[in-house]
Amino acid sequence: MRGRFIALEGGDACGKSTQARLLAVSLGAVLTREPGGTPAGERIRAILLDPVVAGLDARAEALLMAAARAQHVAEVIRPALGRGQAVVSDRFSGSSLAYQGYGRGLPLEEIRRLSTWASGGLWPDVVVLLDVDQAEAGARLRASGAAPDRLEAEGDDFHRRVAEGFRALAASEPTWVQVDGCGSVEEVARRVATAVAPFLRPPDGP
Repeated sequence: MRGRFIALEGGDACGKSTQARLLAVSLGAVLTREPGGTPAGERIRAILLDPVVAGLDARAEALLMAAARAQHVAEVIRPALGRGQAVVSDRFSGSSLAYQGYGRGLPLEEIRRLSTWASGGLWPDVVVLLDVDQAEAGARLRASGAAPDRLEAEGDDFHRRVAEGFRALAASEPTWVQVDGCGSVEEVARRVATAVAPFLRPPDGP
């Protein structure tokens, strides 16, 4: 029986990396991330997030994301699912739709087709959107004291479009659930667990 595939999505500093880790531990699942998750994917991630990489074309950005995703699915996600293991990914194709589609203004259906092709048609069984107010996310980033990466350093208008894109996807996609990302780590973890529970029934088919 194929394992369940869960992705956590959201804007920068929404807390999804922490929640993905906690959910993976609670489910005994494989924890992975995008971009990254494989040696090749991590090298692509370094390019995508490097603040020194200025002037990267939006299409080039989308293609790099897709390349990392193709290797991620082939090397990590499909093998784990085939073994019957659950997989929790910190970001997946939803981020391409939100960042390169809504954020960069590339045609949404082209990004969807590209992601479908890169993943061999694989989409998560459930996507959890951690929704955090943009002001709160900005405060978290500043409080971290870390230098912003290339995407984090984009302007407020870009991050507003990304946030609106994520909410639009959650409102229109039946496998998406939106969870309030504010509150303590434990409170958010309980919300996430409650949100994914209905999707954890054994899947139909291979």
